[in-house]
Amino acid sequence: MKLSGQELGEIGRKHIVLTPLILLCFLVGPIFLAAAAQSRLNSIDERVHNLQLRQRALSEFLAHIAEAESRQRGFLLTGESSYLQLYTDSTGKVFPALDRVRASFNSGHDTGGDILVLKQLTEQELAALADTIALRKQNAAAPLAPDRIDAGEKGMERIVNFVGGLLQNETREVLAATEQWQSQLELTRWITAVGALIDIALVLLATRLTYDDMRRRGRQAGELRDQKEELEKQATLRTAELTALSTHLQGVSEQEKSALSRELHDELGGLLVAARMDVSWLQQRLPTSDPSIEQRFKRIHEYLSAGVDLKRRVVEELRPTLLDNMGLFAALRWQFKETCRRSGLSCSEQIPDAEMKFHPDAAIGVFRVAQEAMTNILKHAEASSADLTIEINEKALTLRISDDGKGIAANRLQTATSHGLTAMRHRITALGGTWEIRSVDPAGTVVTALIPLDRMLPTDMASAIGG
Repeated sequence: MKLSGQELGEIGRKHIVLTPLILLCFLVGPIFLAAAAQSRLNSIDERVHNLQLRQRALSEFLAHIAEAESRQRGFLLTGESSYLQLYTDSTGKVFPALDRVRASFNSGHDTGGDILVLKQLTEQELAALADTIALRKQNAAAPLAPDRIDAGEKGMERIVNFVGGLLQNETREVLAATEQWQSQLELTRWITAVGALIDIALVLLATRLTYDDMRRRGRQAGELRDQKEELEKQATLRTAELTALSTHLQGVSEQEKSALSRELHDELGGLLVAARMDVSWLQQRLPTSDPSIEQRFKRIHEYLSAGVDLKRRVVEELRPTLLDNMGLFAALRWQFKETCRRSGLSCSEQIPDAEMKFHPDAAIGVFRVAQEAMTNILKHAEASSADLTIEINEKALTLRISDDGKGIAANRLQTATSHGLTAMRHRITALGGTWEIRSVDPAGTVVTALIPLDRMLPTDMASAIGG
């Protein structure tokens, strides 16, 4: 399916553009609404919090200075030094409390003048309290004048009245901020409700568009499924045709090899033997004492013997005579030992002594698999030993060839250039069997072929076993 042009269709193009935009509004819209409402509420909350901090700071300041005045009065009335110590502790807390009041009022309100007045009243009150205490210490026996005793109380009254005014202002602001918070909360609820309705509408619209898109994709998936099934049918048919063709070509190749083997054995073998006989006849009829002529006769005999040996090897490679005359097991045993002898490998084999009468096509197929496996060992494995094992049970014949070489790379198992491996796999598959090749630890490769026994035997024997 193309994403542009007429193949996509007008509805498809609208879905691609419209659906993401709707989803974006659905996701981002409520976030912005909630963020704006939360920002307003947070601003009001912060304002109320600051007002409460100011009220708490003013209350703490008023408590400390009232405590100082009370303890000063207790000292004046009793003359006990314990009150004086408590008075000193209380006065030490007054100015830090005043600093906290000043800090709480520095958050936005222009109240620097009020704080300055409060500081002046505080300094005057503490100074009056201190003067009274000093007079009392100078003349502990003489009574103080009433105006000196009441001086602190009057100053305290002025401070209380002033702080009370500030607290009233802060209380009014707290009430105003609370009312504003309530109105903003109500507005936020309405905005949230409207946003929820919009979200529901967007969800319904997106659901409709998604449903339409799913139906369209369902139709496309059905078309693709039909196309896939058709392609799979064609691929299966072509694979079957190629498999049948490959099997046919292998059969034709084996027939040609068999015919060529017979011709070489009968024709070329006869010619070479006749040539050796004629040379021997000439050597007997034409005796000579010339060493060079005798050397020539000897060389001709050696060449003809080498030609006969070459003919025999070629014939056995094309179509082993042992396979037709003695059977599969004898041919495998001879091929395995001969290969190991020529290459210098240390070989061992486990092949049953008794052998069934196998179908010729099946026998040559198994023989070629073993032959190709041994060829790969000689070419690629760099092995020092090899093992051949054949096992037969009631259902299958198992062929296993292993070596102690460097193993086989995993990518080589899949590459199309591994024609030998492909041919081995095809031969076993054509016989209805399974085939596996794998590397083993610490080094080496194992080739295993498992072939159903009924595919190895002639039709009449396979029917008897199956029955």
